Amino acid sequence: WRETGEGHWTGVMGGRVWTLTQNEDTLWYHVYHCHGNPGLINGRKRKTAAGLKGSGKKSKETIAVKEEEKAEMLDTVSSEEDKKEEELLRDYFQLHVKLENLYEEWSSADQHFNHTGNIFRGVRMLRQDPVECLFSFICSSNNHISRIQGMVERLCNTLGTPLCKLDNTHYHDFPSIQTLADSSVEARLRDMGFGYRAGFLWRSAHLIMSTLGPDWLYELRSTPYLQARDALRTLPGVGLKVANRLAANVATVLSIQSIKRLGKNKFASQ
Repeated sequence: WRETGEGHWTGVMGGRVWTLTQNEDTLWYHVYHCHGNPGLINGRKRKTAAGLKGSGKKSKETIAVKEEEKAEMLDTVSSEEDKKEEELLRDYFQLHVKLENLYEEWSSADQHFNHTGNIFRGVRMLRQDPVECLFSFICSSNNHISRIQGMVERLCNTLGTPLCKLDNTHYHDFPSIQTLADSSVEARLRDMGFGYRAGFLWRSAHLIMSTLGPDWLYELRSTPYLQARDALRTLPGVGLKVANRLAANVATVLSIQSIKRLGKNKFASQ
């Protein structure tokens, strides 16, 4: 995600390009619909009511949607499509989770979190697509944030499906497991500076496709946390630290029990 305007962030989610912005209690989102020509942009802007900033307001149970533009100026988009976009956004930010309740639990369990939680209000764990989450975290091995960001961007730009071009920036979807499992991928990634991570990326994708199946990561979402963590550790390049973070994303939102299992000081420092 990049800040493409003051308080406006643009990125790719669910195979589409989004721009998000928010005020105290409203999350505005704009979805770009590209029809064949990457330069042709058609979108709709709506708003979603949700307590994203941890300000003490409760998240609303339903999403309030209002159109900003006049109906005659928009392409026809079915209500079913609207609903899917809203559900995707709520799932991505875990808006159904009562963040204030979790902050209270975590703060009571850990003094360090009690201090940092009050400073960084509203921090959420994104529920990314499992494929994107897994292979992005493999890129993070012994790496720093700016270099990880560059690797993920090169991975998408080289192997991902082109989506849109906005303000001279090309946006691509995250590559599929099928694409990452291709025999040519490891060499291509090494040429792009991925180093030993290139082997981990290709071998993990190849193992999933050849043995576990393309839906395996999604099936882990219905698996208990510790079981999901142990399953993820069977993949090349996925150690305990990465597996813990992935399992939290794939299986469920971290609970007070998860903090105790991980070790409360270690969890809070991460």
